[in-house]
Parts: sequence; structure tokens; C-alpha cells
Amino acid sequence: MNDTQKLVSDLSEQVSRLVRDELRLAKLEITRKGRRAGMGAGVVGVAGIVGLFGAAVLVTAIVLLLALVMPAWLAAAIVAVVLLVTAAVLGLAGKKQVQKATPPVPEQTIASVKADIHAVKEGAHR
Repeated sequence: MNDTQKLVSDLSEQVSRLVRDELRLAKLEITRKGRRAGMGAGVVGVAGIVGLFGAAVLVTAIVLLLALVMPAWLAAAIVAVVLLVTAAVLGLAGKKQVQKATPPVPEQTIASVKADIHAVKEGAHR
């Protein structure tokens, strides 16, 4: 085997290893972003449930106000406001988490592959 054949063989082996490593990196990056999106979606779900409870308490407060015209409605209204504010805060936190995870593109891997291609081209020109 002459030097040229050896160089081509080595290049082929290195490119194969490089592709496998880049694929592994892409998988890791996408998994990480997917996990973050899942967490954000979970927080948004909790915000929806808390908002539902807030609406139920607010309805109860209105019913108590109209049916009894007693101070019990004030306590129910205060609880409803607290629950709705909590829902708003959780919703914004969940939205922020989802935004951090999108788009689910392995940006670091793409940049790394571009750098690898550039390095291979530079090496081939020499």
C-alpha cells in the first residue's frame, strides 16, 4: 500500500469517526432541548390547573355574594385573586422554558460540522 492509499484510508476512517461523534453530539443536544421543552410544557399545564381553580373560587365568591350577601365572599375573592396571579406567574415561567428550548435544532453540532468540513477542505487543499 503506497502513501496515497494509506492517506485516503486514514482520511476515510477519520471522517467516519467524525460523523459518528457529530451524530452522538446532535442526539445529546436534541435530548437536552427536548427535556427543557417538556419541563416548560409541564409548568404551563400546572398554570392551567391553578387558573381553573382560581376561576372556580371566583365563581364561588360571586355565588356567595349574591346568595348570602355576607363577608364570606370577600375571603373567596381574595383566594381567587391569589390563585390567578400564581397561574399567571407559572404560565410566564413555562412559556420562557419552552422558548429556550426552541427551535429543537442541534445548533452546536451544526456549527461543529461546518468547522469540521472547513478543516477537511483546508487539509485537502494543502
